[in-house]
Amino acid sequence: MELRIAHLYADLLNIYGDRGNTIVLQRRAQWRGIAVSVQSIGLGRELAWQDFDLIFVGGGQDRQQTLVAADLRQTKAAALSAARDDGRVILAVCGGYQLLGHSYRGADGGELPGLGLFDLHTVHPGSAVPRCIGDVVVRCDWDEQRRTLVGFENHGGRTYLGPRCAPLGSVVAGFGNNGRDGGEGARTHNAFGTYLHGSLLPKNPWFADHLIATALRRRYGAATTLSRLDDSLEAAAHEALERRTLQH
Repeated sequence: MELRIAHLYADLLNIYGDRGNTIVLQRRAQWRGIAVSVQSIGLGRELAWQDFDLIFVGGGQDRQQTLVAADLRQTKAAALSAARDDGRVILAVCGGYQLLGHSYRGADGGELPGLGLFDLHTVHPGSAVPRCIGDVVVRCDWDEQRRTLVGFENHGGRTYLGPRCAPLGSVVAGFGNNGRDGGEGARTHNAFGTYLHGSLLPKNPWFADHLIATALRRRYGAATTLSRLDDSLEAAAHEALERRTLQH
């Protein structure tokens, strides 16, 4: 088997080491004998979505987001929409997550139109309002085992989901999408958005495996399974961070 990953804007959207997410996907697949290719696709390049099983886009500052927003609309909007509708796996973190919604209104009141892959919009309430910063614990109720995600958030924007989008999880500790409705992130089809940095996937290997397995099953069939890895160290680190976050 082969896992083909597209990393969008790796040079611009890599805040808090978001590149680590693609590294984890690559390593966890390779440890199982699965061949992996990772292709970086930046500004001005079209996305041949049929060539990829999984598409990742990270987070960045407002300046980088402005550059990326224009390029997304001009060169990648149709491809990303087709990839989502075809069931390709998409993971978007923070700034990338915001730009895949309908719109992002910045602290200065200026509005960036998004792609609408997620039925959501984001509004920054202004520089005088405190940012959503800190460690986060999120429970994924859609997961059969109701496992948790842990990570770190740092965002000024408040994201609000529409009716055609479900949250990635319920906030146990932290702010999540907006600090009010108890939801964090978004999911639709096989596309997932989240504010969790840290990087996300090194701290949550079960979710990395969920993305890998979902991508491979779409390509190779529902019977595709992943062999088990020894994640005892990762599980201990996850539990320690979750426990520390809940204590605060």
